[in-house]
Amino acid sequence: MAMTLDDLQLLLDVVNRGSFSKAAAIRGWSQPMVSQRIAVLEQALGQPLFRRHRRGATPTPACEQFLPAAAAALTALEGGRLAMQGAPALPRIKLSCLPSLTTVVFGPLLLALVDEAFEIRCNTDHSGIIMQELLTGETDVGFILKCPAIAGIQLELLCRSPIIAVACATHPLAGQRGLTLQDIANERLAPQQWGTGCDELILQLRLLRQVASPLHAIQPASAARELALEHGFITLMPALAISRDLEVGRLIQLDVVDLPQDHWDVMMAWRSGKRPNPAKERVLEAARTLARRWSGKSA
Repeated sequence: MAMTLDDLQLLLDVVNRGSFSKAAAIRGWSQPMVSQRIAVLEQALGQPLFRRHRRGATPTPACEQFLPAAAAALTALEGGRLAMQGAPALPRIKLSCLPSLTTVVFGPLLLALVDEAFEIRCNTDHSGIIMQELLTGETDVGFILKCPAIAGIQLELLCRSPIIAVACATHPLAGQRGLTLQDIANERLAPQQWGTGCDELILQLRLLRQVASPLHAIQPASAARELALEHGFITLMPALAISRDLEVGRLIQLDVVDLPQDHWDVMMAWRSGKRPNPAKERVLEAARTLARRWSGKSA
């Protein structure tokens, strides 16, 4: 069988999801069908493309070398389709970020770049998936939490945002000084699941808690924010995710003196390339300017 553009898309799907079975599921295929098509690609290219293991599949170095060409072919096809429809032939930049970062990243960046001569497409996913999409060329710039480096992907720290306790301005504890974990332990609590530190804090709070009600940990940041604003919960979350609410006083940072010190490391990631990409460089520049504004609000 000959190699097809659909095979190239399948290759990207397997890389992004790390599994033949997951790539099969999104297409309604069986796992053996995916294995067969990948085998055709491997035969055509003369190189193994994946290392199979119990937890899925990992791209080989040969696969990683081939990925930019596969992504470019699919991008060229999409460009041709747009040209046939009479769409403007503007460069396109694809951005991805964590769902909890959409409010503080996508809106401000689009406002800063609204008059630029390129189009922006936005998507959300987990940090690991975004890193894989950068590798395959499906994303140009990603906004993620600190994660293991991948060869060929540039990482830059944009913001170290502390985890804080917050409540709405009318909450009984708002404005009180010198609060402790004991003071908030029996309140309605719903921390954002920001990382392993969240689980450790919940264990601490559970030991202090004297009421037989659950402690919830939720995602994304918008869900924790709504519980605090509309339903009287105390939440613990990165200050960056609610910086505007803190600025205008919709949410109040609680003065919890023994709150464990934890933070989010917000990173910007992109794939380095041999050819200059002015549109991508403009996005990187705008993101750095945005991060400088963050530093005055969330540090």
